[in-house]
Amino acid sequence: MLFLDRRDAGRRLAPLLKHLEGTDVVVLGLPRGGVPVAAEVAKALGAPLDVCLVRKLGVPFQPELGMGAIGEGGVRVINDEVVRTARVTAHDLAVVEAREREVLESRAQRYRGEREPAALTGRTVLIVDDGVATGSTARAACQIAHARGAARVVLAVPVAPQDWAARLGADADELVCPHTPWSFYAIGQFYADFSQTDDDEVVACLQEALARRAPSGQAGPEGREANVRAGPLVLRGQLTVPEGALGIVVFAHGSGSSRRSPRNRFVAAGLNRAGLGTLLCDLLTEEEEMDRANVFDTELLARRLTDATGWLREQPEAQGLAIGYFGASTGAAAALWAAAEPDARIAAVVSRGGRPDLAGPRLPAVTAPTLLIVGGDDRLVLGLNRDAQARLRCESELAVVPGATHLFEEPGTLEQVTHLARDWFTDHMAPAHHGVTRF
Repeated sequence: MLFLDRRDAGRRLAPLLKHLEGTDVVVLGLPRGGVPVAAEVAKALGAPLDVCLVRKLGVPFQPELGMGAIGEGGVRVINDEVVRTARVTAHDLAVVEAREREVLESRAQRYRGEREPAALTGRTVLIVDDGVATGSTARAACQIAHARGAARVVLAVPVAPQDWAARLGADADELVCPHTPWSFYAIGQFYADFSQTDDDEVVACLQEALARRAPSGQAGPEGREANVRAGPLVLRGQLTVPEGALGIVVFAHGSGSSRRSPRNRFVAAGLNRAGLGTLLCDLLTEEEEMDRANVFDTELLARRLTDATGWLREQPEAQGLAIGYFGASTGAAAALWAAAEPDARIAAVVSRGGRPDLAGPRLPAVTAPTLLIVGGDDRLVLGLNRDAQARLRCESELAVVPGATHLFEEPGTLEQVTHLARDWFTDHMAPAHHGVTRF
């Protein structure tokens, strides 16, 4: 094992690319696994981050054999020799391309929304993946970047086979890889955590990069790693406070997720762009997470959240700022439990797909304005939230996102969560107060 996870790999790859800092470089991550690696590289170089969307065109009767590749903007690269040898007709090629372009455009919409892809013409394009095995995807990405007008293409990966340069040929103008072991079976063997990267994490990485590069006043700084005191423990977290912040939102993760939760990072990036600070921290230690009972110990999680809030109020960048809670799943119960403390002084609470029912008898004591966001297709949790709202005595609203399931994995649904949370916090970022219930 060489790397803890993809983020760690990106941080260790970045120093080898410092010669590109200050140049007109754009960093492209290969979805999905290459994007967290690329995000760390882009952060270190102060460069923009985008995805490099490539779809292989497989021979119709032998799809594993590539006869070309397509990229955005109508770009395609065709291997005429394979097409000729496999006797692929123009019609066959058009059918395959149409199918793959539909997938490509769907992913572009999922990852960027309405944003245009980064312009590559005349620029140095740094393509990053989490490793190279066969090299076919990396080669196609380099070819597509050249076809989109890149002046120079650099391919960088944390780990690759010893003969990787020969596999890539001349498709990249520069190859960068710190580790090329002889014993290479699969990329995952060099990572302690090589769990699958999902679409939400890709989107979160892109949103974080946008927030870092947005003009002053529109987004916060990249934030800082924080050691959050919670009684005798030190919890790991990340604190981001934009200049002139309206307040700070503390995230209570649920169902065993952590500060690295891609969905919560996605929402946090949206709040940062709206001028809200965020604190994402683990409420359990790694040892405690091994016991699933702790994930549902609302009182324990609430106590940790209260301690983290006390620590936050002592930080220089938090002085005088209102504090809000964003809770997901079981973390929502912890947020409401902690907000019910007599001296909590919480300005607002937002629950995403939460389990407020787990806060039980504490619900009537919550004074912070509370927004409950539930997916329309998450019927069980929707019922639990309706029952919980009936027990709240504070200002409250229940927002139902049509077509969304529990994790808000459907296209556009997490964006709706972000907008709802943003508006609720910006409307209520003042000292918590007693209010009236709205239905």
